[in-house]
Amino acid sequence: MNTTTLTLNESWLSRRNPFDWVFAVLVLAGGLFAFTRYAGSMDYYEKPILAAAVIAMIAIGWFWRPLRLLAIIVAAASLLAISSYQGELARADTVFWLKYFLSSQSAILWMSVLFFMSTLFYWLGFFGGKQSDTFDMIGSRLAWAAVTMALIGTMVRWYESHQLGPDIGHIPVSNLYEVFVLFCWLTAAFYLYFEERYKTRALGAFVMLVVSAAVGFLLWYTIVREAHEIQPLVPALQSWWMKLHVPANFIGYGTFSLAAMVAFAYLIKEQADEKRWYKLTPIWLLGVALCFVPVAFRQRVQEAGGSYWVVYAGISALIAAGILLGRKRIAARLPANEVLDDVMYKSITVGFAFFTIATVLGALWAADAWGGYWSWDPKETWALIVWLNYAAWLHMRLVKGLRGTVAAWWALGGLAVTTFAFLGVNMFLSGLHSYGTL
Repeated sequence: MNTTTLTLNESWLSRRNPFDWVFAVLVLAGGLFAFTRYAGSMDYYEKPILAAAVIAMIAIGWFWRPLRLLAIIVAAASLLAISSYQGELARADTVFWLKYFLSSQSAILWMSVLFFMSTLFYWLGFFGGKQSDTFDMIGSRLAWAAVTMALIGTMVRWYESHQLGPDIGHIPVSNLYEVFVLFCWLTAAFYLYFEERYKTRALGAFVMLVVSAAVGFLLWYTIVREAHEIQPLVPALQSWWMKLHVPANFIGYGTFSLAAMVAFAYLIKEQADEKRWYKLTPIWLLGVALCFVPVAFRQRVQEAGGSYWVVYAGISALIAAGILLGRKRIAARLPANEVLDDVMYKSITVGFAFFTIATVLGALWAADAWGGYWSWDPKETWALIVWLNYAAWLHMRLVKGLRGTVAAWWALGGLAVTTFAFLGVNMFLSGLHSYGTL
């Protein structure tokens, strides 16, 4: 028994390289600094959350090593931005790197541009001939850069909120603007993990479509509502539960969306040889879904005008037409069906686990804030529908061996359910979660 344990420990330690230990020391040092400086501002629950975050950061960095460099770059850039402010937010308009790169709004705008560019280069990879691999590589690098800028923008926005006042400062996951940023980088980060894990970049074109669609909404929402302005938290959100519930929830939303886009790629690959264009159902459904978005938003928010969503609809039509015309070339570069099926399954598994945690945390938060674990609020009801949908998908997968086309259609349909739970409830329904309305 002792010999086996020693061998396992030596094997685990032998996989650690010097950079792993340097990273661990840096994370521990950062956590210790945060604790010694801000412990007085933390309540009983926030201190163990900080300790757990330090341990989780080290574990995740050791599990997926590219995150070590990402974390160091984000930390360095965020500290540079914070030190450049010198406690005065007005310096964002006078300090060069704050004005153009590192203030929260500048960083998030850079995130938006980089995600659009990443999507473009990933799609060029399907039609670039001998340069396809180069285009894919550029798309991947741009996605990494976008995730980096999103995280910098998030960290700096957190600091900026505290500079507005001690009662205003909060982790930036409290409104639609902030959670759309969270959704974008989480979805992209999970995709980048699968990209490295399966040694294929061909899925980036599909996954980045949903990320770019989210960025498009984010930009529109910023223009219409000036949503980038930091606002005080409503009373219901003034809780440490938010730090746990919202990120866990959006890991679920992000991975469910990733699985849906992989399912879409799977269906395109399956129907690539179909000569009757009117039978290419996935593409037409994509077109209908994309056209529904501008119609819904124009009817819901009159001040949005029409020009933004006309451009959106035009770009969407071009994408759908490009997929329709180039489906055979796209299918030829996609990985094997078994890989697509496996990515779909693992994405849903991760999302379901975190969505379950988020639902339990949400019930506990509701009991703390409103005195009851469940109230059949529209947001809660649709969260339950999402949970049941993916619970059934996993049950059929594990018990009945669900695979292939049926599984892909189900996962793609799940995107509609998830989107309505995420955004549709905020647009069309009201309830206890109405602080997230448009």
